[in-house]
Amino acid sequence: MLAQRGSKAFGRRGGEAKKAAPAAGKPAAAPKEPAKKLSYKQKFALESLPKKMEAVSAEIGRLEAKLSDPALYAKEPAAHQKLAAALDAERAKLAAMEEEWLELEMLREEIEG
Repeated sequence: MLAQRGSKAFGRRGGEAKKAAPAAGKPAAAPKEPAKKLSYKQKFALESLPKKMEAVSAEIGRLEAKLSDPALYAKEPAAHQKLAAALDAERAKLAAMEEEWLELEMLREEIEG
């Protein structure tokens, strides 16, 4: 009976099994092995991210060019703030894309050996 129910049943009655290991009846969880190959979604992201990063970089360049106008802030401070916020958002977007691409590339290299 103790083997089937584990040591907890005996422990409730006040026996010595209370001090037994908490996972007496469960096998230890093995560390998860890396994937054998990239999924379709990962392959697609790995192929499409460089093009998306180029587009975002071009947008960053366009926004920086607009913000480089020294008279913009004097003429339209609200537009300047809007452009600056958009630039920050695009930079964050680019950073996230670069990080995702790097992780996928490292995974691909790990799988290929």
